[in-house]
Amino acid sequence: MQKRTSRTTKPAPPSVSYEALLIEQLKDPEEAAAYIEAAIEDGDQAALMLALRHVAQALGGVSEIARKSKLTREATYRMLSKTGNPELRSLTAILGAAGLRLSVKPILKHATRPVKRARAKTRDSSAIVDWSKAERVRMPNLKPTPPSRLRK
Repeated sequence: MQKRTSRTTKPAPPSVSYEALLIEQLKDPEEAAAYIEAAIEDGDQAALMLALRHVAQALGGVSEIARKSKLTREATYRMLSKTGNPELRSLTAILGAAGLRLSVKPILKHATRPVKRARAKTRDSSAIVDWSKAERVRMPNLKPTPPSRLRK
């Protein structure tokens, strides 16, 4: 007795490679910044180097990023390998060539829930404090800040 085998009448549509789709999305500077930031938050250096390599590929390839950052192509490939360990100067050069920069933000210790975090970003205290009951405070010994110390 013959075994019945099913036959596909239509070939399955070709799938899009995940990496190709990712590279296409990373052409947007905001997407690239969020991708690298997520890799930094992950804390894995190999993941960060892979993220930087993906961004470099999205922006014309590692050779193009090396040219823009004024680093040698070989050194840039080495830096962006899984075992790469770039100096801060090289990392900032690569990020600059990609149109990005390194930034530092404070860790919000009290704002752990998303609602609190959103409120902290807008600096809106009306959900916490009933300002209709607030009283005016006088500080007679407070001296004005000299103009030289004011932010410009």
